[in-house]
Amino acid sequence: MKFRITIFAMLALFSAASAQTGPDKQSGETSNKTLNGKVDQVFAQFDKPDFPGCALAVIKEGQIIYKRGYGMSNLEYGIPISPSSIFHIASISKEFTAMSIVMLANQGKLSLDDDVRKHVPEVPDFGERITIRHLIHHTSGLRDQWSLLDLAGWREDDVIKEGDILDLVSRQKALNFKPGEEHLYSNTGYTLLAIIVSVLAGSRSESLPTKTFSSRLA
Repeated sequence: MKFRITIFAMLALFSAASAQTGPDKQSGETSNKTLNGKVDQVFAQFDKPDFPGCALAVIKEGQIIYKRGYGMSNLEYGIPISPSSIFHIASISKEFTAMSIVMLANQGKLSLDDDVRKHVPEVPDFGERITIRHLIHHTSGLRDQWSLLDLAGWREDDVIKEGDILDLVSRQKALNFKPGEEHLYSNTGYTLLAIIVSVLAGSRSESLPTKTFSSRLA
């Protein structure tokens, strides 16, 4: 049986390292080793070859001073967790996506009231204006991507890329409701927001596009 581990631990310990130095003024290296050992003690219960675990980073003054994985990411295949392990954090990513959109707005790269088609022209013209603000607040009326994928015959463990979601959106003929008139949780909206962020921030991955998506990026 395959176990999917979605635990991600991020510790921001801005003052802990300096607190370890004490009056004897230990060197920074010794202090960090002391801190690292204390962190390892906290997560020792996860650091087993037969136990799902986590990854962490200790951050001081904006810099990562310690990072490590504990336990296993896959028990069936004996794959351990490392600092470079990829986690499926699901909807935890939504608040970071919304924050990124607001940062781009503050930089003048977009407006929350922009028509989404200004940035993602593959979204059909439904006769109603869908704004970035609608996407953020789940009031766009767009149909949810997971329901559409189920109807299209996709399986839960299939590899699904942003381009596949965009292809689904581009084929839609109507909305669930007029934008702004109702609230309906929409994963589709946040996938579109992620696409906007990646395009405007210049961080688009080369591995994501399908035919529909790559035609715009060529």
